[in-house]
Amino acid sequence: MSVLDNWEQWKDFLGDRLHQATAEGMSQQVVSDVAYSVGDYLAKQVEPKNAQEKVLADLWSVASTEEQHAIANMMVKLVQNDGNMQ
Repeated sequence: MSVLDNWEQWKDFLGDRLHQATAEGMSQQVVSDVAYSVGDYLAKQVEPKNAQEKVLADLWSVASTEEQHAIANMMVKLVQNDGNMQ
């Protein structure tokens, strides 16, 4: 089972990676850029596995680049405190 199959697992996975990146000194700007790159890749290459991912894919497809960056930043905020600290 992929982490993309379940929304809560996906959020936990992203939160864990976020905590890991910031613990290793990654700046907020780099985190933001990586989040945008991941969002862009997922939107273009990966079929949504659940309703939440479908909504994000639909929003991403109609958003400008600036709006896509905002979506990516909101996803970072969403998972910022949800990940398990490892």
